[in-house]
Amino acid sequence: MTVANVGRFLDLEGCFNARDPGGNGALVPGALVRADSLDALTAHGWTRLVAHGVRTVIDLRNDDERGVDHAPRPPVLTTLSIPLDGIEHRDFWDVWWDTPGFGTPAYFRPFLDRFPDRVAAVARAVAQAPPGGVAFHCGLGRDRTGIIALVLLRLAGATPAEVADDHALSEPRVRAMHAARGREYDATEIEEYVAGPGTTVHALAHAAAADLDAGPYLSRAGLDAPTLEKLERRLRGR
Repeated sequence: MTVANVGRFLDLEGCFNARDPGGNGALVPGALVRADSLDALTAHGWTRLVAHGVRTVIDLRNDDERGVDHAPRPPVLTTLSIPLDGIEHRDFWDVWWDTPGFGTPAYFRPFLDRFPDRVAAVARAVAQAPPGGVAFHCGLGRDRTGIIALVLLRLAGATPAEVADDHALSEPRVRAMHAARGREYDATEIEEYVAGPGTTVHALAHAAAADLDAGPYLSRAGLDAPTLEKLERRLRGR
């Protein structure tokens, strides 16, 4: 993991896992922020997020996961709700739900194959957002957020190693989040899951990224050429 990766976390009061992944590939700092649940932000946390340049928030959570904002959300922000899971599609989730693999990048590539339309909806929203940074988040800022980060980082030219390094930054923050909220967090099942086939979480993230050619993937998922070009320009600061 590089020193540059470690320095990207944002000090947003109320969040544990918010960071700017800019600098991976050609992704410009300030274009994107990935995070855990933003409705826990304090007024100071919202002020810091806006000061970082964010003007659009994309909430990837399901409807029943959203809570009431801890502090008023600044009116300068546009918030979009784009649930990523597609939890009603039991053909997929009956395989992955409540398994240790669900907490790892092992399910990222199967998810991308099964739900390209949902991924494209988020990518389209990023492309069409008004000027300013775009923050996207789920509950932990690791899994659903990790899938979107993988696609956008790869589109910006990030290497599989950069994507895997970025993904690895979440785990200590997730542990800290659970500890601060008095919740149990036991990674034993995940560790045993990846140890079985002799792999690691980092290797799974690397493999998922290496297997994705983001531009053609998003084109097949329904992004037209002008929207894809607009997205790439936004990520690369052009």
